[in-house]
Amino acid sequence: MLVVIPTAVVLAVGLVTYRPPPTSFNAGVRFIVGQTPGDGAVLKDEQRYYNWLASEYIVNGLTDWVRGGEFAVSVSDFLADQGHDIPAHAIQGGLVADNARSMLTLSLTHSDPEALSHMMDGIVIVLTTDNAKALPQLGGETATLTQLDQPVVNPLPSGIRNQLDLPLRVLLALIAGVGLALLVEYLDPTIRDRGEIQQLGLQILGEIPKQ
Repeated sequence: MLVVIPTAVVLAVGLVTYRPPPTSFNAGVRFIVGQTPGDGAVLKDEQRYYNWLASEYIVNGLTDWVRGGEFAVSVSDFLADQGHDIPAHAIQGGLVADNARSMLTLSLTHSDPEALSHMMDGIVIVLTTDNAKALPQLGGETATLTQLDQPVVNPLPSGIRNQLDLPLRVLLALIAGVGLALLVEYLDPTIRDRGEIQQLGLQILGEIPKQ
């Protein structure tokens, strides 16, 4: 009985207070970064190498810029001009930036799909048109970003932690119930059979049968 009570209480409370986890949404976009050669420029192999190398440095700089708070503020200000009140911390908190070679990958997570769509639009515009201030090495020139795909808003599946929350709590309650039952049994002074009396070294004078 003691084993069942904690388990039943935790299960009942868990079922009564259970709320499904909120649905989150995600959208991502990729860019190839580089600088366009001047008009009529003919690049030699060595020049092409340095252009690719410069592109990697540009990607690293843009990645650091996107991860910082200044970029989120710029996107928030741009969205405010478009009539969308989205604070900078909501953008920065769900934005992930990564880079490999000359490719920049952005991923944004938010609970509101409509707001997420507006945020991604703002991120793309600010990133592609206002990146000169993040790259002083270019002397005020805007880095050229080629967008590889359009961001698509997709719902994220609920995490395994949310799915296992109630079963884990029930399992812990069951373990606690077993431990409680063993503790009560250990502390109980009641003698239940003649074997326990004999272990104490006492002489048995008589025994009342159970039946």
